[in-house]
Amino acid sequence: MAEPLLVSGDRAAELKNEAVHLPSWDLTFRQIWDAELLLSGAFSPLQGFLNKADYGSVLDNTRLANSALWPIPIMLDVTREVADTLEEGSRVALRHPEGMVLAVMTISDIWEADKKEEAQKVLGTTNTEHPGVFELFDSNPVYVGGSLEGLELPPHHTFRHLRHTPAELKQEFERLGWSKVVAFQTRNPMHRAHVELARNAAAQIDGNLLIHPVVGRTSPGDVDYFTRVRCYEHVLKHTPTNSAMVSLLPLAMRMGGPREALWHSMIRKNFGCTHFIVGRDHAGPRNASGEPFYGPYDAQELVKEHSAEVGIGLVPFEEVVYNENRGEYVARSAVPEGERILSLSGTELRRRLREGSDIPPWFSYPEVIQELRLRYPDRSKQGFTVFFTGLSGAGKSTIANVLMAKLMEIGSRPVTLLDGDIVRKNLSSELGFSKEHRDLNIQRIGFVASEITKNRGAAICAPIAPYRNVRRQVRELIDSAGTFIEVFVSCPVEVCEQRDRKGLYAKARAGIIKGFTGIDDPYEEPENPEILIDTTVTSAEEAASDILLYLENEGFIAAD
Repeated sequence: MAEPLLVSGDRAAELKNEAVHLPSWDLTFRQIWDAELLLSGAFSPLQGFLNKADYGSVLDNTRLANSALWPIPIMLDVTREVADTLEEGSRVALRHPEGMVLAVMTISDIWEADKKEEAQKVLGTTNTEHPGVFELFDSNPVYVGGSLEGLELPPHHTFRHLRHTPAELKQEFERLGWSKVVAFQTRNPMHRAHVELARNAAAQIDGNLLIHPVVGRTSPGDVDYFTRVRCYEHVLKHTPTNSAMVSLLPLAMRMGGPREALWHSMIRKNFGCTHFIVGRDHAGPRNASGEPFYGPYDAQELVKEHSAEVGIGLVPFEEVVYNENRGEYVARSAVPEGERILSLSGTELRRRLREGSDIPPWFSYPEVIQELRLRYPDRSKQGFTVFFTGLSGAGKSTIANVLMAKLMEIGSRPVTLLDGDIVRKNLSSELGFSKEHRDLNIQRIGFVASEITKNRGAAICAPIAPYRNVRRQVRELIDSAGTFIEVFVSCPVEVCEQRDRKGLYAKARAGIIKGFTGIDDPYEEPENPEILIDTTVTSAEEAASDILLYLENEGFIAAD
């Protein structure tokens, strides 16, 4: 049974007074979502962030040290600097970024784990093309385990009428008289095929449908949850009265395939659901080549194996397609030979949205398409970021300035230049040139660029940005707001040295400047940039023209 970890009355007052004098940790966004589900009881039987023994057991056995089933490690990761201020047996206040203390944690263990081992055992790979692996490797190095006493849940300022704790959702089921409830997990907008399979699942158990979308961290490139929730509310209008409801799940997904599916089923059990839908390739990402990390039905098999222990029924489903001959959605395997089926991939849908092309009425509801068109106008009205990267002296700033002038001449959208030197002077003047500070500088550039992009402007960024990981972080941030276009300005370091007007390379060679990119600090070349420019053979004017041609071909600039 899901038991919340929130305290009240005298104990809450004691904790609030104690927290004033305790060391604090400001929770990251992922940790906020994890904390909310811990405190509300959605992660029952967990009593807090995993201790070392439970962590090891989950990795090896998908179980806690006491043998209770649990497939995903829920960890509090902190910096080494903060870890050095904490002691096992002591307590720490866990704070929301708005300042309030959400919980007090009694620390049982502090340790550095092997992240590669965790990735391999939990996610089945150490390939950083897997978004869960990438996030894991990018997390803080030290784990802190311990039990929680909660003071309050994180505040929510959006869609409050659709947010429920496990206890509240169970009460709502009881009020509605729902004894059998099947949960539909989703991180995407729902279209007619999704509605059909969810309805079929409810009919199969002779029960009701809970549309339970994830509105925490999902996968890079997913539709923002504001748009998705409005779509779900439109979809709900197309279901029979009192047959279905929507409730939002503030979960940070790990995209962990089979283990993730089992985890999702346990969470829905804690919310009072009796059944759970598991489809093909549940929570399964793909690599850069489009290959899945997990087998198509691995998730179904693992959930089925443990469904009795979890206490939730599995409702498997296969792909649903539109049978044009009959004018209805059916399972692909049920289509008679010779009858024509229609389907629309996510890639094709995005292309049609981007280009303003027709989306057939058999695919989705008009209200849903309207919401998506508002979120994804045709590319001539979308924001974008052109992100230059390359060695100092490669020609990034020169090309960026030419490009800015040409875009401003066209005048189709506001243009902002975030040059490396300009940003260092106005946004990051207090930062040095350590790897940590370089990453922070690029993250700041990425944040500003994402805001410009979100508001449908054009951001031109021209830092060195020598490290792949932080460039990927910026890409994911901007892709959630518009389009990220990476331009690798290639030039041998020897040529860059010859062009060096500021004498920086000479100072680096002499040891006056330490950690200089290309001399005594590495530059990690982009593996798959959208545009490659070799400035040993291409002038700044030619390079800017090539970028403009790319923007025109991609639809960001209207052709004459």
